[in-house]
Amino acid sequence: MNRKTLSILSYVTIIGWIVAFVKSKDLTPKSDLVTYHLKQGFGIFLVSLAVNIILSVVITTVTSLYFLSYIGYAIFILWIFGIINAANEQKKPIPVIGKIFEDKFGFID
Repeated sequence: MNRKTLSILSYVTIIGWIVAFVKSKDLTPKSDLVTYHLKQGFGIFLVSLAVNIILSVVITTVTSLYFLSYIGYAIFILWIFGIINAANEQKKPIPVIGKIFEDKFGFID
């Protein structure tokens, strides 16, 4: 797989991320683009997981706050931005939350 494909795959579910992570170890020379998008993809996965857990608890407890479930659409839009950046082979962070993940997840390097 080439680096563009691996970059896009790093956003497509956690299984796609694992495949991209394993295949990125085979790339010679190591691709900064793939590493960058692996970090961004893993970050958005963790954010969406945390938000979904928190919203499930809050909405189950206080049903009148059901409108908070629309936050999931915002995360979906951020995910789309990540895929577009990967497809264009750009190292741009995901809006709003992407800067947080640029220097995190040292195990990906």
